[in-house]
Amino acid sequence: MADTTSGAAPAAGAEPPHAAAPVRPGRTPGLRAGRGPEPAPQGRAPGGLTAAQGTAMYVGAVLGTGVITLPALAADTAGPASLVAWAALVLVSVPLAATFAALGARHPDSGGVSTYARLAFGERAATVVGWCFFLAIPPGAAAAALFGGAYVSAAVGGGTATTTATAAGLMAAVTAANAAGLKVTGRLQLALAVLLVVLLLTAVLLSLPHARTDHLRPFAPHGWTAVAPAAALLVWSFAGWEAITHLAGEFRRPARDLPRATGAAVALVGVLYLSVAFAVVAVLGPAAADSDAPLGDLMARGLGGPARHLAAGAALLLTLGVMNVYYAGAAKLGAALGRDGALPAKLARGSEAGEVPRRSLAVISALAFAALAAVTLTDTGTKPLVLLTTGSFTTVYAVGVAAAFRLLPRGSGGRKAAVPAMVAVAALLVASGPYLLWPLAVTAAACFCTRRRRPAAGAGPSATG
Repeated sequence: MADTTSGAAPAAGAEPPHAAAPVRPGRTPGLRAGRGPEPAPQGRAPGGLTAAQGTAMYVGAVLGTGVITLPALAADTAGPASLVAWAALVLVSVPLAATFAALGARHPDSGGVSTYARLAFGERAATVVGWCFFLAIPPGAAAAALFGGAYVSAAVGGGTATTTATAAGLMAAVTAANAAGLKVTGRLQLALAVLLVVLLLTAVLLSLPHARTDHLRPFAPHGWTAVAPAAALLVWSFAGWEAITHLAGEFRRPARDLPRATGAAVALVGVLYLSVAFAVVAVLGPAAADSDAPLGDLMARGLGGPARHLAAGAALLLTLGVMNVYYAGAAKLGAALGRDGALPAKLARGSEAGEVPRRSLAVISALAFAALAAVTLTDTGTKPLVLLTTGSFTTVYAVGVAAAFRLLPRGSGGRKAAVPAMVAVAALLVASGPYLLWPLAVTAAACFCTRRRRPAAGAGPSATG
């Protein structure tokens, strides 16, 4: 894991390299009196994440469980025209990912979007964003684990019991991996991403000889208006570009490695999503709309034999990858929120680069197991968990992109990317509709707690400098 010291003793009265300044009541980190936000130091963090590991983190966070569940749902909604929705969201990802990469490179802090909200809009906005992201991870992790578990039960049988037991095992494994430290997490994620890409491309390439052009006709059987609802379903698949910002400080050279990792991940994720979606539609045809395990059916066409077992293995890799990234990012965020007073101070341990936030990780894990138990006991399925997560992430995106207009230099590439990113986020907010009720409730709770805490904190400089 990354070390926060340089190995040499600092001169008397000097701050050690890479050490964060202590946070004083009423003071916003990274602000200079009367001069606005100050970029974080861009020195090298020895032993931190490489660009290759960062790319793997991104692939795990974004590719995730959407590729094993949503191609069939989108095909059922819009038919072959669902490919238009996939392509549109890939294009939307470019400015969105570029904006968050620019923010992470300029302000590498474990608070991620919460830090950007603080620097741009003040403590209350930071608390709202932090709570929205932190409380979105447990239901999202439980849903992702259940998606992976469903593939295992489809391959070996056992129904709900197998699905739930597999989900619990995945959650326990990810908790243990992150408790071991970010260096282990980065290496694990790199290995998972390589295996995942090989499996998906193999399944697509071997199944394409079975593709039929008549499966693409009629291209829009439900009309072109069905593309928008299909895109709304696919938002789950493209959430994750903000997740790595919480780990920006863990990169060896954030200003160099984070943009490189982002660019490589956007290209790789776009190719994989479009390839799998096209293969599902062109190979499976109308049967894709009724498939509970479209990746398994695709592999069966190309490989035959034990294809469902291979699909279950791929589903487990995908699920493990996305949960691994979100547990790591959320645990760092929880520690940063504890450091900054938005969550209990006991969670603050582990907020600095190179430290392991085990207390925050324990909270995330406990809440995820609680969400898993709730949906299992009530037999409500994963849909409520997905809706809660989607609404929260859309809110985080909106505040993060808005912060980019205040924090990124005029004329910079990141600032330019924020313009189309804001348009895309506005469309996502409209598509989210009633799913925004959960983040609105979280916002109200965060504002209430902030108001109660503010008199004790004392007055200080405004967060906008």
